[in-house]
Amino acid sequence: MPYVVDFEKVSTTGLESSPVAEALAGLRANEARYYKNKYGHVFTVTPAAEAPEILERIHRILAEERGITIASTPLEVSSFEVDGLRMDYVFYESGLSINVMYSLAEGGKRAVGFKLSQGMEVPGELAEKFKFARQKSKLAGEIRGSFFVIKGEY
Repeated sequence: MPYVVDFEKVSTTGLESSPVAEALAGLRANEARYYKNKYGHVFTVTPAAEAPEILERIHRILAEERGITIASTPLEVSSFEVDGLRMDYVFYESGLSINVMYSLAEGGKRAVGFKLSQGMEVPGELAEKFKFARQKSKLAGEIRGSFFVIKGEY
């Protein structure tokens, strides 16, 4: 069942099994606030088990582009189109969030972004491949993030 993410009253709904549930909820709320303020889009998530096609698309891009397989359990996913972009998200039990930004226009921007919740270690499958920059967030505390540009067509 889809869940509308409230960035004014942050909730761990759907993320309770994560050891960093509060920080992950803040990270998810931070994303919701960004899309609401920039595009007027209401950010909703669905349990990962209820939308396997979103998870499969993200995992395929990670595997084919960089040979990455995420070890953590996926908890929630989201997929939507806004301003000519298809955005796919997955939030993992470890506190990791991955988003895939895919321009619908030929030659547009396409990238995968990684965000780490405050209090989690860098996952082993990402540690050797990426450096993570830090940013502060009122909702999420300190977020560490990295990305790579998608080269293939999906």
